[in-house]
Amino acid sequence: MRIETLAVHAGGESDSETGAVSPPIHLATTFRHGPAAERVGGYEYQREGNPTNDRLCAAIAALEGGAQALTFASGMAAISTLLESLAPGSRIVIPDDCYTGLRVLCAEFLPQRGIEVLTVDMAQLEAVQAACADGIDLVWAETPSNPRMKVSDIGALARIAHAQGALLVCDNTFASPVLQQPLALGADIVMHSTTKYFGGHSDVLGGALVFARADDVHARVAHRLHIAGATLAPFSAWLTLRGCRSLPARMAMHCANAKAVAHFLSSHAAIERVNYPGLPSHPGHEIASRQMRDFGGMLSIELRGGKTAALEAAGRLRLFTNATSLGGCESLVEHRASVEGANPVSPVNLLRLSVGLEHVDDLIADLRAALA
Repeated sequence: MRIETLAVHAGGESDSETGAVSPPIHLATTFRHGPAAERVGGYEYQREGNPTNDRLCAAIAALEGGAQALTFASGMAAISTLLESLAPGSRIVIPDDCYTGLRVLCAEFLPQRGIEVLTVDMAQLEAVQAACADGIDLVWAETPSNPRMKVSDIGALARIAHAQGALLVCDNTFASPVLQQPLALGADIVMHSTTKYFGGHSDVLGGALVFARADDVHARVAHRLHIAGATLAPFSAWLTLRGCRSLPARMAMHCANAKAVAHFLSSHAAIERVNYPGLPSHPGHEIASRQMRDFGGMLSIELRGGKTAALEAAGRLRLFTNATSLGGCESLVEHRASVEGANPVSPVNLLRLSVGLEHVDDLIADLRAALA
């Protein structure tokens, strides 16, 4: 079944009691059971599972081609639950360009549990190989990366990780399963901030992990989720499930708009660099062409004139809203260094663009006026 069809129907079976085509929302926090805790209807307590969340888990697992999925209250809840399930003394590798929350978690919290974190450029396979040479437990990939849009070879990283008996986890938030399926390329676990393209309307927070196998790793993370309680609320699950149905259609337009915007910006005199894997000039273009169906709706630009030029351009935009997050219908712009906290790592002249679903000519006109 093709992914467009799967997105509409996975987890979307009509309600068995009423025949309703739209999946119902089960808001109950507790469920009737027998005197010896027999689960009469298969459920006991919302934190342990509920029908709406189960539908979403089934849909996300199907879209990523995984055996099991778990949903979380946020993308960071998914990341932290997974990484904090590692044993003390574990060693992990993360990208040098990655989501700020992951970087802070690895710098401030994981060392408290005795977990060692190595940071490397994931686009340089020799550097990854060297970092793993003394033993590794988990390799974390983020491709395309946030915000510099670096591309990592998922298949090659899987071979390096597996040679050391390690797991490969891939953050697939920027691409979505419509454009890239890391499990099919050798990854063991896929992570999503479902807040972004899955939700698609900037109105629901969530995260997910998809596992290639229903194994001990999945069981350990599921147990930690159950006990620690970073669970996704049923209404959030319902909104995200609704977003799944239109995901392929939205991604097609995000990609088309972003490609046109990237080509416009790549020849603009005010722009020093456009980071977008769909451009043939991008260092990761060849790899992205092999492992992605299209190049996504995200890009970043680096302006001539430094931080001042970047902030002035962001302040003059009218259709692009200055806001955090991505993947919604509306186009967003963000000066990443300003929102990365006390120790920013992004170039100060970099603006990240989440290209939305407006008419692309209007978006280009907005950028042209802001850069004039």
